[in-house]
Amino acid sequence: MRVLLTGATGFVGAGLTKRISELTNLQLFAAVRQQARSFPSGVTAVPVADLASDTDWGEALEGVEVVIHSAARVHIMNDEATDPLAEYRRVNVSGTLNLARQAVDAGVKRFVFISSIKVNGEGTPLGRSFKADDAPAPADPYGASKLEAERGLLALAHETGLEVVIIRPVLVYGPGVKANFLSMMSWLQRRLPLPLGAIHNKRSMVALDNLVDLIITCIDHPQAANEVFLVSDGEDLSTTELLRRTGRALGRPAMLLPVPESLLKFAARLLGKPGIAQRLCGSLQVDISKTRTLLGWTPPVTVDDALIKTARYFQDRR
Repeated sequence: MRVLLTGATGFVGAGLTKRISELTNLQLFAAVRQQARSFPSGVTAVPVADLASDTDWGEALEGVEVVIHSAARVHIMNDEATDPLAEYRRVNVSGTLNLARQAVDAGVKRFVFISSIKVNGEGTPLGRSFKADDAPAPADPYGASKLEAERGLLALAHETGLEVVIIRPVLVYGPGVKANFLSMMSWLQRRLPLPLGAIHNKRSMVALDNLVDLIITCIDHPQAANEVFLVSDGEDLSTTELLRRTGRALGRPAMLLPVPESLLKFAARLLGKPGIAQRLCGSLQVDISKTRTLLGWTPPVTVDDALIKTARYFQDRR
């Protein structure tokens, strides 16, 4: 089966590329802006322009049966664009639907879209989880653009018969992770005292290996067509638990001070950074029972094993 992957050089895309290259039943074509990019043996790079409403995907889609679309204008913490929503729409909506329409014309059977949990919202009450079929409630331009893309794809599926699979990951971590997760490991590696020893929230995360496994399952699973799936490791952790278990994985026990959550939130407000308090103290849980039941899928990697793999990669490259 011939598969086209967009976003092949990104964090999730690179994990997918490596895993699919090891499977003998799939022939992977990676859409890239620069052909000089190195890929594992058996992966063919296909030069394509930026993801836009007028990009020509003709050569890349030739003979392709399944498209995995992971390329996107990603969430930016401090977006300096004059109109962030317009910028997200330009890439995540117009660019995505242009690719999907050309995929239909090329005879592609299935389109797997990597969306985001931000379509559901920014957080959940403790003990209450987002479900795949909940009413969407995006709170920022990125989440809104992903929702618009989802709706456009499902409408196209209804009109044309294209099979669309939508996957909404939570925070993805694994070897090579960057941003806040990388900062957290750096703090723990340096044994910095952190005022996060009394956080009682719950947050879902997903190891890269688990996300990749689900995406590959959705390439040809008959029950995946025209469905929305949430994905996580199946075990939710508090910020305090995550720090302790990551510290153990690093061999650097976390030095955590039991500062009350109310004081942390107050300090964040004084500093004009309420979003930091939400990420550290707020909950965001997802229910993956639909994913488990409909697909017969179980996360193959445990949280602790994934943290050990992530920690070793981090330390090997210091």
